[in-house]
Amino acid sequence: MPQALYFFVVICVYKFNYMRKTIAIDMDGVLADVETQFLNWYERDFGIKMTKDQIAGLTEDTAFPEKGAIRKFAHTAGFFLTLPVMEGAVEAIATLSKKFEIYIVSAAMEFPLSLPEKLEWLKVNFPAISWKNIIFCGDKSIINTDYMIDDHLKNLDNFKGKTIMFHAFHNVSYTHHTRANNWKEVIDLMAKEN
Repeated sequence: MPQALYFFVVICVYKFNYMRKTIAIDMDGVLADVETQFLNWYERDFGIKMTKDQIAGLTEDTAFPEKGAIRKFAHTAGFFLTLPVMEGAVEAIATLSKKFEIYIVSAAMEFPLSLPEKLEWLKVNFPAISWKNIIFCGDKSIINTDYMIDDHLKNLDNFKGKTIMFHAFHNVSYTHHTRANNWKEVIDLMAKEN
């Protein structure tokens, strides 16, 4: 191989692997449909069927008549392991991975039972995501990627890069971050970025 061609190939591989922009993607409420799980578990445990429309605009503390239901579920074995995958998430991650370096970032430390369950959930539902690209932390302000996709303001507000707020029942009234209502909208927004 001529030396000039060799250096061209090395530079192209370097640029593809090391100069791609990075995205931090939240799990609960972004990759995993935690709202559906909350609603299903609430009906199962309390016998009351509620809808996404009924909890829209409420906080996690006030969304259900039974106070503390969400925290109870999040501290229950099996909750995180059985979360449904958000519609379109698998295909979107595959698409985004072609142009961006993807990191899955979850503030999982608050719920100790969630750590092994979240890791197993990712292995089953997103097997292409390397363990090197999974970050479990307590505070996402340490994350220094180019973009963050999250449903919680507490994570987006202090982030230094560009943010996408993924639609969730608890963030419907906030408008100071770019909103994506679903994964198709995320793909459309990110197509403009790269």
